[in-house]
Amino acid sequence: MTRGLKLQTEDYFLTDKQAVRVAERHPQPDFPLHHHDFDELVIVWRGNGLHLWNDVPYRITRGDLFYVSANDRHSYESVNDLELDNILFIRDRLTLPTDWHNLLPGADVPQSQRYWCLGSAGMDTLRDKVDDLAQECMKSDTLSLQLSEVLLLQIALLALRYRHLPDSPQLADAHQLDLLMLALRASIGSPFRFDAFCQQHDFSVRGLGARFKQETGMSVAQYLRQLRLCKAMELLRYDRQTIGEVAAQCGFDDSNYFSVVFHQAQGISPSAYRQRFLAG
Repeated sequence: MTRGLKLQTEDYFLTDKQAVRVAERHPQPDFPLHHHDFDELVIVWRGNGLHLWNDVPYRITRGDLFYVSANDRHSYESVNDLELDNILFIRDRLTLPTDWHNLLPGADVPQSQRYWCLGSAGMDTLRDKVDDLAQECMKSDTLSLQLSEVLLLQIALLALRYRHLPDSPQLADAHQLDLLMLALRASIGSPFRFDAFCQQHDFSVRGLGARFKQETGMSVAQYLRQLRLCKAMELLRYDRQTIGEVAAQCGFDDSNYFSVVFHQAQGISPSAYRQRFLAG
């Protein structure tokens, strides 16, 4: 299988002593399959897109957090006002005596344990630190190199404090948007009624729906459909269930309707999509 482009250290780091850089992507355009000489921490601030990470599709939006290793292959497709920051780092150049292995998990950690989400409070706190790092890492003097590494440590620690698993049933001090995100991720294979969710939590349907679209670039219904389609893509590639079973597991009662929706989104039928990978 092709490994795609390789992004080189010398194209992103100012000197051979620098260990940390921030690559701001405001916005992040479509970007082809690639890997790196370095590791990176990816934080998504707003908008949405399809993140293909080692052949697994993720519909990403605000609050998504990825620990991507040098050997991982990933790409961005079908982006819509997607804004993210890539915090690039070279492990061998880090000098602070701390447990970087656990703070910034790498390729030896399963991919499912390197994908997390941040709530609103965590995003606000991390955003300030990332902005500070983005400024500091533009300088290459010794003091700036040290300060950049300290800021990376703070970001790694704060990410550890505020992150939660995408399907976590509980989120401390959750905001309205955070609770909605959790509910949607838990509803990939089951019905979800936005009005009932808002009534349960005493939220405004119109207000929360408008804020959701402002932050993600999608309506609640569009986002849930995209989550379900990403799950279907994964099942079609790695599972041998029938198309009807895949449809049901992804929240579609009618397999014919699922096939229509899938074809509209991917330009190919579910069976043809599966066959393409079987042939490979």
